Amino acid sequence: VQLVESGGGLVQPGGSLKLSCAASGFTFDDYAIAWFRQAPGKEREAISCISSSGESTYYADSMKGRFTISRDNAKNTVNLQMNSLKPEDTALYYCAAAPGTYILSALWTTAVYDYWGQGTLVTVSS
Repeated sequence: VQLVESGGGLVQPGGSLKLSCAASGFTFDDYAIAWFRQAPGKEREAISCISSSGESTYYADSMKGRFTISRDNAKNTVNLQMNSLKPEDTALYYCAAAPGTYILSALWTTAVYDYWGQGTLVTVSS
């Protein structure tokens, strides 16, 4: 089983990045996928998740209107388009997979996720 994130980097405030998560080794379309992030000295937080079918998407309040999550079940990938980036978005970003049967409230907790990627670093700085 693998989840591999890519697309991180250094971007100026107000800029954009697109993160990708490539999955292998499990039945991808049976799983909800989420993006988490962890800034230095802070706890890991859920920022967005997408249902196994891709029909439902959810965002933390501070990401609404700036981030867009999408998935392609034919390619086993999930993307996170991040716009209007702020310095406080600087963090290590992870994708994770949870069985698609979990309800929304459970998907905001790390405990339900079976698989995790290694993370990709996003730095927002001028």
